[in-house]
Amino acid sequence: MTKTVLVVDDDPTQRRLIQAVLEREGFAVSHADGGDAAMAHLASGAPADVILLDLVMPGLSGQDALKEMRARGFTQPVIVLTASGGVDTVVKAMQAGASDFFIKPASPERITVSIRNVLSMGELKGEVERLTKRAVGKTTFSDLIGASPAMTLVKRMGERAAKSAIPVLITGESGVGKELIARAVHGSSERAGKPFVAVNCGAIPENLVESILFGHEKGSFTGATDKHLGKFKEADGGTLFLDEVGELPLDMQVKLLRALQEGEIDPIGSKRSVKVDVRIVSATNRDLAQAVSAGRFREDLYYRLNVFPIEAPSLRERREDIPALVEAFIRRFNVEEGKRVIGAAPETLQLLTAFDWPGNVRQLENAVYRAIVLADAPYLQPYDFPAISGQAAPIETVAAVSPPPTAAAMLQAAHAAMAAPAAEAPVRILDDRGHLRTLEEIERDLIQHAIDVYAGHMSEVARRLGIGRSTLYRKVREQGIEVDLKEAG
Repeated sequence: MTKTVLVVDDDPTQRRLIQAVLEREGFAVSHADGGDAAMAHLASGAPADVILLDLVMPGLSGQDALKEMRARGFTQPVIVLTASGGVDTVVKAMQAGASDFFIKPASPERITVSIRNVLSMGELKGEVERLTKRAVGKTTFSDLIGASPAMTLVKRMGERAAKSAIPVLITGESGVGKELIARAVHGSSERAGKPFVAVNCGAIPENLVESILFGHEKGSFTGATDKHLGKFKEADGGTLFLDEVGELPLDMQVKLLRALQEGEIDPIGSKRSVKVDVRIVSATNRDLAQAVSAGRFREDLYYRLNVFPIEAPSLRERREDIPALVEAFIRRFNVEEGKRVIGAAPETLQLLTAFDWPGNVRQLENAVYRAIVLADAPYLQPYDFPAISGQAAPIETVAAVSPPPTAAAMLQAAHAAMAAPAAEAPVRILDDRGHLRTLEEIERDLIQHAIDVYAGHMSEVARRLGIGRSTLYRKVREQGIEVDLKEAG
């Protein structure tokens, strides 16, 4: 998704200049002509991922606006602008919570590098917070991404389940994020901060299931050279997550049922039972009711696990959450891979939202990961997802179709382009004597031609030329180009 920069400056010319720079780099820009307007913008909930804040303004100054932003809980990174590089002024701004500063007028490169740096720092901070919460068992339902009706229902049901020790069974297709829901149930309960132990029952060799779940004593069987506590004991006081519980062998289902009913386990080789205090959250992508009917799953265990069912929706049932998921994955993989991808282009989000995702969130995550690793542009393009779009990156397409042109061929093509008649090249590169025209002359003709082609609609002209509207109007004025303002848009 496009990142929005809020430019706070009482000088409209300065705002327009910065806007032209940022829009050329793919950012969206909002304006505020003072501190009070900036606070109103943030209070309204309007988007603002980064704030460029002038320090010297009438009314609420930049310094005071920054203090008020932090006091009111607005955490967006702030880059302060100052016309004079007074050390004391800059130090005060940084102490108040500014992330960076630059002295006006700044070069376009300085502005964009600063913005990209603070965005990267924000992504790094967010990833550290996410990993910390996961490590200490304090992931909550507010950490689950998605505001679709299906996910809202999951969050509401999960929060209710978390308030008690009731066993929870999470159902849903593979890759929908059942473990993340289980972690949120744990982190939202009174057991938050206690052990959260996840076991994939389908990945344990059948002859080791009992030992891994319930533990064993030293010497209890061949190869048992040390005592092993088992997953139930590891989760004592916390939550045990049994993923793919439907894969457990029938004999282990009997022992699991006893552990749930009695609150105690029998480690292999132990002479007495061991008491455990464990909350059970289980998950499966199978229809357990059907497995019960077929005799593959014990009916009494099914009813014991299925006290509070939560169905995790597939990704195609919550398509409106895909843009937020993509943005979260981009932030995460930017940190992991040291990349600076800003977001996904609108046409890319449209493509991803329309896809069915048979592998659900896990498949989307892997697709974004691959795209981030290979991406060169600031925004992910449809060709970064070739398996979905059927498109290949432009450079790969050219290389596959034909070998690189020789220097002689390139020179010949350049001469042909410059010598093309006016009908084929409406903007002439050479003058009547065959010499190159000045850049200013070529630019003037190009702008005039674009205005003619797009019937004076200046927004479209600016977009096609890849410049901001303010830059376009300035060039029109400077070069004396005539525009029918009645048709300008």
